[in-house]
Amino acid sequence: MVLSVIVAGCVNQTVRDEPVSTLTGASERLVGYLPAAELPNSLTLVPPPPPPDSSALALDEDISRRSFSLRDTPRWALAISDADLSFPHAAATFACALNAPVSEADTPRLYRLLRRTLSDVGGSTRAAKDHYKRVRPFVRNNQPLCTPNDQSWLVKDGSYPSGHTAIGWGWALILAEISPEQTNAILLRGRSFGESRNVCNVHWHSDVVQGRNVAAGAVARLHAAPEFLADLEAAKAEIAAVRGKGLKPNRDCAAEDAALLVQPSLAQ
Repeated sequence: MVLSVIVAGCVNQTVRDEPVSTLTGASERLVGYLPAAELPNSLTLVPPPPPPDSSALALDEDISRRSFSLRDTPRWALAISDADLSFPHAAATFACALNAPVSEADTPRLYRLLRRTLSDVGGSTRAAKDHYKRVRPFVRNNQPLCTPNDQSWLVKDGSYPSGHTAIGWGWALILAEISPEQTNAILLRGRSFGESRNVCNVHWHSDVVQGRNVAAGAVARLHAAPEFLADLEAAKAEIAAVRGKGLKPNRDCAAEDAALLVQPSLAQ
């Protein structure tokens, strides 16, 4: 039952971690707050991927091997859920950490902010991804990935840095500003969101680490965008309002907590 609650509707609904410029359809990606030319250039922000025979690559491979033990556990199910960046599903990713519902009905400005920043932060990883074209773990180790329906495009898409991780960490940084009293819980969820890519066997540890670094640069740049700042302030008011009404998170928080207890962090 725990697995079905987390995964329902996710296995076949994952969305690529690249920007899309469409404004139609509830699950389509909105254009971001920043023009493409103003996105941080990940190729200038991150170092090259770990070279062969390096200690950094050895760490990547060790964490990858250790992730195999999480297959078919509640943590694996959460990783499948985290792989789905479509809306409305992704909107509730941080609902438990926020201790508040996040939806188009309850928090429309926050909902829009999450959709638009997905394009900004995810798009900021593209330059390095396309330049390095790093091979993903499942190609190297011939082990299953958590979203097999995505395999055909993942094999063609660069692994470094992780776009999903960047998006999740970017959201965590933004939400910690919206709800500072939940900072620790929000950042912990942001970390686990990125580590879900290790669990899924689709990203290396260093992909995840550098995804966070790109996210930090993108969020910093967003703070110079007036439209983003306006939505940020509106989102703060929305969260305060839903808390004032006593509304609960629109997510199974007990299942999420149980999944994270299986393995708090592969990097430990």
